[in-house]
Amino acid sequence: MEINKTKSIIEAILFAAGRTVKTSELILVLEKNEEEIHTIIQSMQNDYTAENRGIEIIQVEDGYQLATKKDLYEYIYPILDKRTKPNLSTAALETLSIIAYNPRITRAEIEAIRGVSADACVYKLLEFGLIEEAGKTDLPGKPMSYKTTDEFLKMFGYTSLKELPELPRYKLDSNQQIVIDELIEDKQEENEKVENIDMQDSHITSEEENNKPHSKQEAPMPEREGISEG
Repeated sequence: MEINKTKSIIEAILFAAGRTVKTSELILVLEKNEEEIHTIIQSMQNDYTAENRGIEIIQVEDGYQLATKKDLYEYIYPILDKRTKPNLSTAALETLSIIAYNPRITRAEIEAIRGVSADACVYKLLEFGLIEEAGKTDLPGKPMSYKTTDEFLKMFGYTSLKELPELPRYKLDSNQQIVIDELIEDKQEENEKVENIDMQDSHITSEEENNKPHSKQEAPMPEREGISEG
């Protein structure tokens, strides 16, 4: 099958599907291997960019979707979508970030990190389709866990969660959850370092002050009896 014909088929599939089409689905229809599919779609992406098209092919996890360009959103939204635009509060964004970095996290664990109730935020994120239930855990009471959705990736322009910015100071356990105890210890160590630095700066300032040369107009202060400088 010639390359242009394959591109036309992929474009038609993505357009008609209106969702993320898995690479495995394209492999089945086109009878090509995964590498060939990726190469052809990358060529299509380059074509769209070179032609300054109003659409683009985005990758979401292990699939692809046909979408409009993000910078054209302001022209499309008023015509096609009359729904209220998602308005996430700072608390909701914090909760969403915690879930993104900790797939299969429970509500209690979210609240342990934030220090406040997460009920309202979780309900709002579920309503917007940015998170979904990820199944019950093996913890006592078998609480429900949560993870982000493909809608989250598309909204924030990520291909996968692997593209999230790194959190170098945070430590994860074997279940890829943030270790709360480690965060507390890191905070204590950070405070101790700040205190030590403040003491060192104070000492240096005193030495510099003592070593500062006196001007000719200044007479050295007489040393009081029983009290010495330094």
